[in-house]
Order: sequence, then structure tokens, then C-alpha cells
Amino acid sequence: MQAWRVHRNGEPSEVMRLEETDRPTPGDGQVLIEVLAANINFPDALLCRGQYQVRPPLPFTPGVEICGRTADGRRVLATPALPNGGFAEYVVADGAALLPAPDALDDAEAAALHIGYQTGWFGLHRRAHLRAGETLLVHAAAGGVGSAAVQLGKAAGATVIGVVGGPEKAKTATGLGCDLVIDRRSEDIVAAVKEATGGRGADVVYDPVGGDAYAKSVKCIAFEGRVIVVGFASGVIPTPALNHPLVKNYSITGLHWGLYNTKDPAAVRACHDELTRLAAQGVIKPLISERVELAGAASAVQRVADGTSTGRIVVLPSGVAR
Repeated sequence: MQAWRVHRNGEPSEVMRLEETDRPTPGDGQVLIEVLAANINFPDALLCRGQYQVRPPLPFTPGVEICGRTADGRRVLATPALPNGGFAEYVVADGAALLPAPDALDDAEAAALHIGYQTGWFGLHRRAHLRAGETLLVHAAAGGVGSAAVQLGKAAGATVIGVVGGPEKAKTATGLGCDLVIDRRSEDIVAAVKEATGGRGADVVYDPVGGDAYAKSVKCIAFEGRVIVVGFASGVIPTPALNHPLVKNYSITGLHWGLYNTKDPAAVRACHDELTRLAAQGVIKPLISERVELAGAASAVQRVADGTSTGRIVVLPSGVAR
């Protein structure tokens, strides 16, 4: 089969190589799956760079979530077992963790549902306890993770403020349903949030960026607000002074969604049922900005790494992308 492999760490476009290799062999409890679509996530770029919390042995194939087909014909969502990731024609995955792909979504959309929307749902509901009528501030609102949080926030009845970088991404965020879009390149985030909320600030902040985004967020957080720390796409990990949440009475909450797969897998399945229901209602729908063939995966991962993409880029088998 064909698979993209990384033999040394570095930038995705430099270190990913498309090679002929053997199909992975399922171990105990694992299932061989034909890849129908593989969604690109920012952690794929971090894996290539050797900066992710999991460091598979070299060489490895990146690609942390797919929609695929099992030998018995089921269309499923899976997180492939590294080092044999999803940018390949076949993967193996834990059979007990497979989830049915929602009928309302095509292969590319289904491949982009699992990690981003599960992260959004657990962050907004399990960790932040977002309530209808509250104001939700979403950073990188036009990106893969942010766009999911925007849709889930609107589904929960929140007023959603999206922060983006540039006019094209502002258009995307508006199309997703943001009530207000702030272009961080030309607008003052803190002033805009305070003006939009009558000085109160945002009740919940969804931050997959870190760095300056976090610093601005805590300047416009509401009384008893909640900041959900999802990731550090900016490359800068904040070091908050804890006297600040004390005097302003807000909470800083971390979210490592992957832990739920081992700590509370029943909650992951229950969340999937809810996401499937929302997808069937048309309330959520992954924003797919590009569908690329397998041969174009390395350059697509690099675009995600560089932060120039909007929504999700999904890798499809050769001859399928359109």
C-alpha cells in the first residue's frame, strides 16, 4: 500500500515522504480498516516536528483520525494506532473504540467530526458548563478546532464572538454563525468584547491558541468566567499569574480530550451519540475547505502547520478528491 512516512523530525513538507510499504497487521483487539478519508489536525504537524506529547518511533505515518471501512463493510470513525497513522491506504485501530460514521455526513465530513467536535463538546459542556444566553469567545474561529466550537456554542444557545486573523477568515467565521467577528490584525480584541457585552466580558473563552490570545482573553473575561485551555497553536504556552484569576474571580480549566478515551470511554460514546444527533438535525457540519488526494497530503499538512488554512483539510484516496 501507499503511506506517507516520516523518517526524521522537521517541517511536514520537508520530512513527509510517500512510500510503498506493507499493510499494517492487526494485533489483539485491533481491526484493519480501509481509509476513506483522513482529516488533518494540528497535532499531525506537531508529530512531524517531534513536538507532540506522543512521540512514535521513526519512521511513522501521521494522521490521527479517519473515516474508513472495515472488512465487514461498516463505515466507521477511528483514531489509528501510531506509528501507522491515517495518511495511508490502510490502518489498524482498536476495535472496541470504533464509532459508527454518521449517515448525515459524507466521508470527508465524518473524518473531521471526531476529535475537533468531541474536544469542543467536552470543553464547552463538561468543563465550562456553558449555558444558554452566555457569551462565548472563540479564538481561531475559522480554523478546524475553532469552527467546531462556534457551531457547538450556537447549538447551546450562546452568543458567539469569533476571533480570526484576516478578512477572508472573518467571512468564514460569519458564515459559521458567529454573532460578532473580531479581526485580531486590525481590531482591539479586549475593547471589542467589552463593547459587545456592555462591559461584562465573555463568560466562556475557548482558547486553542495560547500566547497573546490567552493574555487578551483574561483582560475581557466576565465575573465567574471560565477560560478553557485547549492548546497552544501559537507556539507560546502562557504562564499566568494566579493572583489575576483570584482578584477577577474567574477559572482557568485545562482540557486534554484524549484522556477521556481511557478514563471515561462511556462519556466519549455518549458524546458521539449527541454529535450524531446534531449532525442529523443539520445543526453541526464540519467545514471542509479542501479535499486533497493522498499525493497532496504533505503540502496540506504544512498549510495547517502554517496557520493559513480555514476549516478542515481532508485527505482522500487517489482519484476521489474533488
